[in-house]
Amino acid sequence: MAYAQAQTDFTGKYPDTRKTNQTDDYFGTKVADPYRWLEDDRSDETKAWVVAQNNVTNGYLAQIPFRDAIKKRLTELWNYEKYSAPFKEGEYTYFYKNDGLQNQSVLYRQKGNGAPEVFLDPNKFSADGTTSLQGIDFTKDGSLAAYQISEGGSDWRKVIVIDTKTGNKMDDTLRDVKFSGTSWLHNDGFYYSSYDKPKGSQLSEKTQIHKLYYHKLGTPQSDDKLIFGGEATPRRYIGGGVTEDEQFLVISAANATYGNELYIQDLTKKNAPIVPVVTGFDFEQSIAYTENGNLYIETNQGAPNRKLVVVSAANPTKEHWKTLIPETKFPLSVSSCGHKFFAHYLEDAVSHVYQYGLDGKKEKTITLPGLGTAGGFGGKMDEQETYYTYTSYVYPPTIFKYDLKTGKSDIYKVSGVKFDPSLYESKQLFYKSKDGEKIPMIITYKKGMKMDGKNPVMLYGYGGFNISLTPSFSVSNLAFMENGGIYAVANLRGGGEYGDKWHNAGIKTKKQNVFNDFIAAAEFLIKEKYTSKQYLAISGGSNGGLLIGACMTQRPDLFQVCFPAVGVLDMLRYNKFTAGAGWSYDYGTAEDNKEMFAYLYKYSPVHNTKKACYPATLVTTGDHDDRVVPAHSFKFSASLQAAQTCKNPVLISIETKAGHGAGKPTEMVISEQADKWAFLFWNMGLTYKS
Repeated sequence: MAYAQAQTDFTGKYPDTRKTNQTDDYFGTKVADPYRWLEDDRSDETKAWVVAQNNVTNGYLAQIPFRDAIKKRLTELWNYEKYSAPFKEGEYTYFYKNDGLQNQSVLYRQKGNGAPEVFLDPNKFSADGTTSLQGIDFTKDGSLAAYQISEGGSDWRKVIVIDTKTGNKMDDTLRDVKFSGTSWLHNDGFYYSSYDKPKGSQLSEKTQIHKLYYHKLGTPQSDDKLIFGGEATPRRYIGGGVTEDEQFLVISAANATYGNELYIQDLTKKNAPIVPVVTGFDFEQSIAYTENGNLYIETNQGAPNRKLVVVSAANPTKEHWKTLIPETKFPLSVSSCGHKFFAHYLEDAVSHVYQYGLDGKKEKTITLPGLGTAGGFGGKMDEQETYYTYTSYVYPPTIFKYDLKTGKSDIYKVSGVKFDPSLYESKQLFYKSKDGEKIPMIITYKKGMKMDGKNPVMLYGYGGFNISLTPSFSVSNLAFMENGGIYAVANLRGGGEYGDKWHNAGIKTKKQNVFNDFIAAAEFLIKEKYTSKQYLAISGGSNGGLLIGACMTQRPDLFQVCFPAVGVLDMLRYNKFTAGAGWSYDYGTAEDNKEMFAYLYKYSPVHNTKKACYPATLVTTGDHDDRVVPAHSFKFSASLQAAQTCKNPVLISIETKAGHGAGKPTEMVISEQADKWAFLFWNMGLTYKS
């Protein structure tokens, strides 16, 4: 790592951002919202502001002398064949493959040991690669498929039906489908979910009432039958799926990102009623498998770390449940294949997997290569083998084939990335948060590094929605680590690493625990001389973008560089846009009561920018982000620019034809990552060694 006296000061001029006198009254407290006009994504003034901000940001990034070298290195690292685990549909085995730098991965298929052929090439969906394939579902015999496409990264999708034998599209394209899979019943039609199309902005207007429909092939979408939801049973999120034996329709309904109802309908009987399995939203449950009229349900009722129960579909309510795989001290998730269950446990944020029989008896322990993340272990009930992918921070994604009878794993596909794991080490540390809670963190770096406080560190976190951050390999992080960087991931409260207790310790009026955990991670890394303030960067996206925004406004003195990406940054109005109201289980809302408003107001990043010297900051968002609308990032950036008292840059990069992250073309991803690392090194006074 070379040190240089780089000119990092921002000497340009931020675009003028008009302020208004907009105020809102919350329980007698007047709250100013001077940049409310930036919420209008259709106005010419907002569009002009976006162009002006991008011009300033691009001008700043263009001055960094090693920006192109980083992009070149990332392009080299990215350029290797990437495969998904295969899956079987009808007579074919399907898999995704990317030759290296293709903007979108291509879906291939092959029959037996025959030569693979291209089945769907999303690179042909659009000239610039911004239209992506976002899921595909086949009929039981594999003769038909419904696939979804996203344009510009939007959550709104089109569903296209294809004859898999001929490759011909059928006249059944559905539009304006959101937060949905497609689930076939025989070859006659499929179930899907969506909202009514907003009358105003399709990218920002609130979507409240989800509806489950059945689409019969050969009929117009306007004739689709409403199965569940709508005004009669208003729910914010509804999903419907047909079991593999095609006996039941399973319906999950929820109003928030936590807690769901569960219903079933017997599809073998005409006009059978929709029967409740669980009502209310206090717990989570899903049907992992069905066979011989039995439902196998994964649930956290009476088991915060989850358990698997079995019940007859004839009497499916809770009082008839029988525990099959009991709760343990570690969080459980279950998949099935070949009349077997695979119990996946997270132990201190790393994977442990066991095979069980349908009788609930443990049969085998799957031996994994090390402390990392295993995913997969799914398949049809008549299969005798399954596939899984294993990865860690120093183990590129590798696909294994697993034999259910022998319990033997064999390598199926090795990653082609140019990486020597013997040169790096990854270790788990535990540190104490402000209230004494022990928090795990994994750090990864080049072996032999001197811990003298001069190493650049990227500290990453999320801390929300019961989501667990588990070890995974990143080509982008490799470009950082091979230049002397340390990559650190803290497993904060609010996540799912230790089950519901861990999640609930970081929600609503306990949300500050999440920020305290992250701040404590930064202080620990400095104290132990892994880095110092001058070389410490923090990064997070979505709920993690909120994490970065809150921590940098609470402790601007602690960090050198900050990357809040697609963040939830206006905590008083997040529930006004798209499906944001569904996040209230984690956040609460400003309308709940005076106490909840006061708590949100105290940490909301948009409302807590004050005159200070903020770290060098690069806010990122996408103009098609209809999950966390870009207005959050717009208002936060405008507030930061107005409050900045020193010459550290506070910039925003708004990607056009991009959404919350899914489906971004490779070229766009590489460019974004190159800008991020260039900004980091430049603002730490370091130079990148190519």
